[in-house]
Amino acid sequence: MTREHYAKLYGPTTGDRIRLADTDLIIEITEDRCGGPGLAGEEAVFGGGKVLRESMGQSRLTRAGGAPDTVITGAIIIDHWGIIKADIGIRDGRIVGIGKAGNPDIMDGVDPALIVGPSTEIIAGNNRIVTAGGIDCHVHFICPQILPEALSGGITTMIGGGTGPAEG
Repeated sequence: MTREHYAKLYGPTTGDRIRLADTDLIIEITEDRCGGPGLAGEEAVFGGGKVLRESMGQSRLTRAGGAPDTVITGAIIIDHWGIIKADIGIRDGRIVGIGKAGNPDIMDGVDPALIVGPSTEIIAGNNRIVTAGGIDCHVHFICPQILPEALSGGITTMIGGGTGPAEG
């Protein structure tokens, strides 16, 4: 499979470079934990006729047995330790695994924390960037509208003070 064909099916992989929005910032994926060249076609992909369905990429593991609540597939992760492409497992609102998701009975290299079960919700993260939320440590809390604006810009934590404009 050519790199171009792979990218159309599964998104970017190791060595691919991506321009961030309309900036001159370029990132390069240093590792593909979903499959990538060499394991092309082994990715956990959700959708009509895709791998994540019963007896294929979805195992019989229940939530009580350790299956994650949610798996985000094929996401580009930007973190302090690198830029990788991976599946992300979430359980009880916490990230429990970053690696390859799927069914270890029929797929090689599945992370034990990312075994997809019948109750696992799948979110297609292909061609999407996942990163930690930003912190703004100088905020003047002057109106409630700053909250949705901050969230839309990736800010998840704000530190500051003030109660709004003073009258008098």
